[in-house]
Amino acid sequence: MPSVSRTFSTVATPDAAYRYLSDFTHAEEWDPGTQSCERISGDGGVGTTYRNVSRFLGREVEVTYTTAELAPPTRVHLRGTNEQFEGHDLFEITAAGRGSQVRYTAQMSFRGASRLASPVVAAYLPFLARKTVDQLRACLDEQG
Repeated sequence: MPSVSRTFSTVATPDAAYRYLSDFTHAEEWDPGTQSCERISGDGGVGTTYRNVSRFLGREVEVTYTTAELAPPTRVHLRGTNEQFEGHDLFEITAAGRGSQVRYTAQMSFRGASRLASPVVAAYLPFLARKTVDQLRACLDEQG
């Protein structure tokens, strides 16, 4: 199961970071691969679903994300699925000075023929994580 985890600081308070991260439509701003992300059901709480369309390794991929867990203002967990993929995006937020420290973890598993892509994805993740964290930090800093 390819995974990557990064921890970074932001000037956003834990409350501001949590509000921003718990609304997954913001992935359009902070995720370099996301082309569109729209809420398709729910009120933003646990069980809310989002349709996410991303470009990943040259392919357009549609994934349905569901808010799996919310623990204001410290934790946001989203689970993404399609026929060949399951992913977990986890944000753990702690107070740090006047801002926050955010630990972002992305875990992915593949089914069927997509399992063959797992080594390529694992090799690509560190590069993608660097870009994602840079954009995520910039977006969160705007919230602070």
